[in-house]
Amino acid sequence: MPLSTRTFLLGARDTTPLIIAAAPFGLVYGALAINQGLSEALVMAMSIFVFAGASQFVTIALLASATAFPVILATVFIVNLRHMLYAASLMPQLAKVSAWLRIPMAFWLTDETFATVSNRVSRAKDDKHFTAYYLGSAIFMYSSWLFFSWLGMTLGQKIPDIKSWGLDVAMVIAFVTIVVPLLKNYADWACALTAGVSAILTYHWPHQTGLLFSSFIAIAVGVALGYKNNTVITAIKTKEKTKNV
Repeated sequence: MPLSTRTFLLGARDTTPLIIAAAPFGLVYGALAINQGLSEALVMAMSIFVFAGASQFVTIALLASATAFPVILATVFIVNLRHMLYAASLMPQLAKVSAWLRIPMAFWLTDETFATVSNRVSRAKDDKHFTAYYLGSAIFMYSSWLFFSWLGMTLGQKIPDIKSWGLDVAMVIAFVTIVVPLLKNYADWACALTAGVSAILTYHWPHQTGLLFSSFIAIAVGVALGYKNNTVITAIKTKEKTKNV
């Protein structure tokens, strides 16, 4: 078996635990969407063309509350902003990847794939088979999400009130598993704690505006503390160089 093919399958294998955790989330999404009155075509179209579990859930909730379309777009945009940070951190590995291939890779970038790929990058920064590994993880995640969305939609029409089974708790656990290992300094922790506390306090705000507010304030705290930390480190290094001179 060629090494690139083996690496592709390795990426899929390493993503499997997170896919297992995401499976109930996909089931609940499909069941909830179909029970909210969305057509089968629209339910699957969201998974095919949006491919963002959290954003799909938010969209369903906002559609159910008859929220204005611009508000839905703004909310989904904010929810997905974290993917820009994911992409930025992976740019060194994408330096030699063609622009055309970066487009589907960007579309397939999810929390699960980022967590899996980042773990490999931290162990092998000069990975010659990064692209194969990434695609193995991303394509397996994408196809699994489509399958479980379809299965949830199908079961949601046959099994009464499947959305009340509490299956979505698995995704919460998965997100915690993804996020916690990435909290490496006080700025990261401050950002996470700010988001958590703010989300609890603003949970009942209308039209998911609490989510938007919590995202903004958490990002602001993280950026401010991260900038301050980098400034202090730079000052210390400059001082040390001056002493050495």
